[in-house]
Parts: sequence; structure tokens; C-alpha cells
Amino acid sequence: MNDVESPAVKLAELLRHPEDLDKIPALKAEFTRKKAAIDEQLRHGLREQLEVTQAGMTSITDGQRTVNLIKEEMMKIDKLCAEAQNMIHDFPHINLVAQTHRNFEQVEKMKRDIDVFQDRLDSLELLLREDDEDLTNQPNLLQIHYGLTQLRDIRDDAMEQIKSSEETSSELIENLRLESGFTVQDYFNRLDEVIGWFDSHIMEACLSLIELVQSDNTGLVVRLAIVIEEEEKTDKKIKALQAAQREYKDLAARFKSIATGPKELRGYKDKFLSAIKQVCQAQIEKSNEVFLDDPDRLEKSVRWYFNNLNTVKLGMVSLMPKKWKIFRTYVNIYHQLMHDWLLERIDDQDLKPVHMLAIIHWVDKYYAKMQKLGVPEDELSPHLIDNRATELVREYRQLIIKAVEEWMDRMAVTDQQNFLERSETALDTDENGWFRTKTLGDMWRMLREQLLVSSNSDRNDVSEGVIDAMFRALSSRQRMWETLIDTEMAKYASPTAEQDGLQALQDWLVAIANDQIACIDEGDQDSEGPTSYLSSFERDITPLVSAPYTTTITAQVESLRNGYVDLGTHCIHVFASLIFMVDFRSIMPEFFTPIWYNQQRVSQIVTTFKDYLTDYEHVLHPSLQDILVEELADQLLAHYLGAVRNKGAKFRRAEPFTEKIKDDLVTAFGFFEQYPSFPDIKLKWRVVDGFVRLLEADKAAVPEVYEQFKMQYWDVQIGWVEAVLRSRDDFERSMLNAVKTKAAEVEVERGVETIMSKIK
Repeated sequence: MNDVESPAVKLAELLRHPEDLDKIPALKAEFTRKKAAIDEQLRHGLREQLEVTQAGMTSITDGQRTVNLIKEEMMKIDKLCAEAQNMIHDFPHINLVAQTHRNFEQVEKMKRDIDVFQDRLDSLELLLREDDEDLTNQPNLLQIHYGLTQLRDIRDDAMEQIKSSEETSSELIENLRLESGFTVQDYFNRLDEVIGWFDSHIMEACLSLIELVQSDNTGLVVRLAIVIEEEEKTDKKIKALQAAQREYKDLAARFKSIATGPKELRGYKDKFLSAIKQVCQAQIEKSNEVFLDDPDRLEKSVRWYFNNLNTVKLGMVSLMPKKWKIFRTYVNIYHQLMHDWLLERIDDQDLKPVHMLAIIHWVDKYYAKMQKLGVPEDELSPHLIDNRATELVREYRQLIIKAVEEWMDRMAVTDQQNFLERSETALDTDENGWFRTKTLGDMWRMLREQLLVSSNSDRNDVSEGVIDAMFRALSSRQRMWETLIDTEMAKYASPTAEQDGLQALQDWLVAIANDQIACIDEGDQDSEGPTSYLSSFERDITPLVSAPYTTTITAQVESLRNGYVDLGTHCIHVFASLIFMVDFRSIMPEFFTPIWYNQQRVSQIVTTFKDYLTDYEHVLHPSLQDILVEELADQLLAHYLGAVRNKGAKFRRAEPFTEKIKDDLVTAFGFFEQYPSFPDIKLKWRVVDGFVRLLEADKAAVPEVYEQFKMQYWDVQIGWVEAVLRSRDDFERSMLNAVKTKAAEVEVERGVETIMSKIK
């Protein structure tokens, strides 16, 4: 998610589709706002850094000046000492006696301390046991700390003398057995155990600080603060000593007083801060579980966060050293952990849209709550989610889009497989008994659910992006069905194609066609509200978008509606085409051949039509039944007129072909007249009259007949006219040339396609 992308890649992601170009002004405005915000942050940050740098340089200069003064004073002292040695007679002997006396006093003091070391440890252990029984108060905390500090100093001095001894090996002294039977090392090991015991008490108090303040147990809080403050001072001295020894090693070696005291950092202040962080982290882990289980409970799950900070502000500030700025310390630690937790969730690849949305909404609420605590947003660093709100909105939108696309892709794969396998279990019937696919309702239900997810963002840009993806997915689904249907139909185009699975394919075609009508059919116009899937979809998405986008919705919905009509009609067209490809495969080549005069093929065809219409009457949507009747009539007419290309088709003057054609028309009309669309069908079949006139006209009159035909049917193909003329027994080349000449002269106005557009 944090990968740096090149501008070209970023632009490719933002501008995937041509319609995305309309978003350029909005994107430009958004990037301009972001740039202005970043520039302001950079200016503010630069100003702060300059101030900090200036203050740091001033401090360094002052510190260097102080160090130089100290160095000069120490050099003066060293010079005085050297001069004093030359001034005093027998100084080396005096110095040796003094050194011997000092060593004797140190050994004597160490011997006294070692003698009482065990008793003092015993007393401290007794106090620790008493505190073990009352950890919520620990009344002996300060006494124990004071005693341990003294014993630590004794140990450090002893170890320093052991290390500096030149006459006795450190191993011998460390294992020196005292009168009590203990070695010095035994005492020190036992001291470490007691220190560990004490440290556990300190940590217990640090981890319970909030509860102690809330329960008004201020005594322990103050004692704890005193201990940690003293240890902090000690650690600062140790750091200063270590710095001096590193910087002025030779000079420091001459002054033994510099080397006295504690030598190792104890880090109680760090442990104190670590405990604050540990408590907060543990609470965040619990909040994380609640959040992942129910993102709506994010605010409730972190209620402790603000309660703790409020407790610190009201009850702990007066109990801690002012220099600690304890409330600010808590705020910084808590804010950093909250920031880290939210970013961890954001960067989680499995993050769900609802969780991302909850985080986006939480940011403003968080800063509002911190403002109530007296901490304005500009004092909280880093930003809670690193100013990634815009990015998160885009990713939230993309997560929804991804869910829509993945769901639609899975549905498409399932539908394709079921369609190609002609799975009967994938088909169903609705409340009216009409064939339907089982996935259509699931698809619209999924879209409605994802719309609900996007609407929860309360952002038009999110909803509009998701709606765009849905429009693309719905259009793609229409194209998928059309491609599948055409591919399957092509398999039956071969004269040797098997008929197996034809009925199953026709059932699927009816179901798919019914699906398209269900998407746009409003049903009972008297009912309240839209009833079709598409109208319900339009109603749901309109409140989620901005006013300018409603124009896009209208255009997209209209495009989808037309697509559903076209796809449903196409299914019926393929249904009818399959009847001619398979059922009439052996019949249609006989038209206009000698066999035609003695057979009632049109009667046989309309009987087949009747059987199909009867079989599918109760499973096909009524509006599609009318379309099917018209499609059967159109295809019968197109195939009938196209039969002039049949091998052996010939119209002889001596044969009654006009009567036979009239008989075919009467038979066809006798079937179609029972349907409401018969007037339109009859009007289309008037083209047969022009066809007959082309067949029976005198040779000289053929060009004029063609001109009349062309004026009525502007899209008639010259190739079909040539086939008609060649089917005449009196065909001559001059007749065709005259027609072509007339065709070059005739000017017609293009209009709506006629039945002749289907005949090549």
C-alpha cells in the first residue's frame, strides 16, 4: 500500500476508462488542495526545525564555553598540585603515608559495611515481604529503595577497590571467605535477587498507575514518583561521568572523586515509560479484537483511551514532578500507539471495507475528543493515519469495486459453465411459471448490498466510483451472454451438426430472455414504486450521488435498458434461427424447385411453429411471445425470399408459380392471423407481391418493376435481385444489365431497415 508509484502508473490507475477524463478537474482540484496542505505542513515543519536547530546550536556553543572554562580551571589545579610537590620537602614520603592512610580507612570502612551487609539485606527482605502482602499500598517502598541504594553503593565501591587492587588478584578478593562463611560475591549475588524483587514491586506499581489514581491511592503514586525521580538523577550523573571519562580520559584518571559512585545505568525512568506503553498496548490489543469482530464498536472499544488520559490530566499531574510533563508524556505515548495500530490495520491486506470506513470516520472523532482534553490537533504528531484519508477513501472505494468485480466474475464463470453444460439445475421458474436463471436475483441482491456498504461512507465520490463499476459490470454481463449465445448458435449452422442438446439450449435461451425482461418490466403500473430490477437499482443509487452525476445515471440506465431489450430480442432471434437451422434444414432447400409445387412445406413449417409456441407458451414472458411470433414470421419470410438461391430453383412461365406462392401466403397468414401482431406481419409480407412482380414481369418492364421495388424497400440488395432474375427461365444478361443501370440511376432516401435488410 505504501509502495511508491511512478506518475505514469498512478495516472493509469486513475484514468482507466474514457469517461474518467471527466474526473480530471476534480482530481486536479483535489491534488491542488493536497499540495497546498503539504506545503503548509512543510513550511510549519521547516520553521520548527529552524527554531530547534538554532536553539541547539546556541546550547552547543554555551556548553562548549562551559567545558573550556572547566578545562582551564582543572589545568590550573593540576599546575598548582605539581608546583606544590616541588615546594614541599619529602612530598613523595608524605604522599605515600597519606595514600596508605586513605587505603586503610577505605578497607576498614568496607570491612564494617560487609559485616552488616547480610543483616541489612535481611531487613530489606522483611520489608519486601510486608509489601508483598499489600501491593496496592507498598508502604515500605521508600525505605526499601533507600536501603538498596546504600547497599548498591557499597557493592560498587567494593568492586571498584577490587578492580583497582594491584597487590591482590580480583579473583582472590571476590572469593574471599568471611567469618560467616559467605564470600563477598555471595553477598552481591543475593543483593541482585533482592533488587529484582524490588523491581517487580516497582513494575507492579507502574502497571497499575491509572487504577491507583482512580482509586485515590495517591500515596503509592507519590512514593513511586520519588523513587523514579531519584533514580533518574542518578542515571543522569552516570551519563555525565561516562561522557567525561570518554572526553577527558587522562584528566579524569587523576581525579579519583570522578570515579566514585554508581557506574551502571539502572533505567528506572525507561522502565516507567515502558510500563505506560505496555499498559496501553495491552488495551489496544483488546480493542483490536472488538474492532475486528464489529467495526461499528470502534469508538466504544477505545473508550478506555480517553478515560486514562483524563485520569492522568485530572489526578496524576499534581502527583508527579513538573519537569516530567506527565500528561504530555502519556499523550505522546498513547497517540503513537494509536497511530501504529490504525496504520497496521490499514496496511492489512485482508482489511474489509467496513473496517476501513470505520477508521476513516474515526479520525475526526479522535481529534475532537483530544481537543476536549486540551490537546489540539496541531500538537499531535504524527498525524493519526499519516494524512492518508484521501488515499483510504480511494482504497475503500476500490475495495468495494473489487468485491463487485470479483463477485460478478465468479457469477460469470458459473453462468458460462452452466450454460455450456446445459445444466438444468441452474434454471428455475418464477412465481408466474416462467423460466429464469437462478443467478439473476443473487446478482441484484449483491449489488444492493455493496451499494449499502458504499452509502455508509457518506461520500459521493465513493458511491459514484462504485456505481460506475456496477454499470460496467452490468454492461459486460450483457455482452457475455450475447457472445455465448452467438457462439452456441454457430455450432448448429453446419448441415451435419448434431441436434443433441437443442431443446436444452432453447430452454436456456428462453430463461435468459425472461431474465432481461425481469430487469426492465415494471409489472403492474398501479403498484407503488418501481418493480423491475433496473428501476429499483436506479432508485437506490440516485440519493447516493451528486447532482451533476444524475445525468450520467439517466444515460447509463437508459443504455442498460436498451441493452436488456436488445439481448432479450436477440435470444428470441436465435431461438427462431435454430428452428430453421435444425428443424427446417431439409425443407428450405426444396423451395422454388420442382418438388415445391407438389409439397405443402409452409403448412409443415407453421405446424412446427404451433408446436413450439404451445410448448413454450407458459414458460415464456408474454411480451416475448409476441416477439417470438414476429421473429418466426420474419425469418420465414426472409428464408422464403432467400430460397431463390436454392440449387435448382427455377420459375418457368408454363408453371403456376404465382398460384403456388399465393397458396403459401394464404397458409402462412392462416396461422399468423390468430396473433395480435398479424397486421404488422401482413404488412411486411407485402414484399412478396414485389417479388412476384419481378418474376412475372416482361423483360422490358423489369427495370421499372425493380425501381418501384427499390423505392419501397431501399435496402434491397442487388445480389438478391440478380438471383431472382436468374431464377426466371427467360433470363438474359441484358435484363440484368438494364436493372443494374437503373440501380445506378435510382436515388432513394434511407430510412428504417426493412425485411430486405435480412436478405443478402
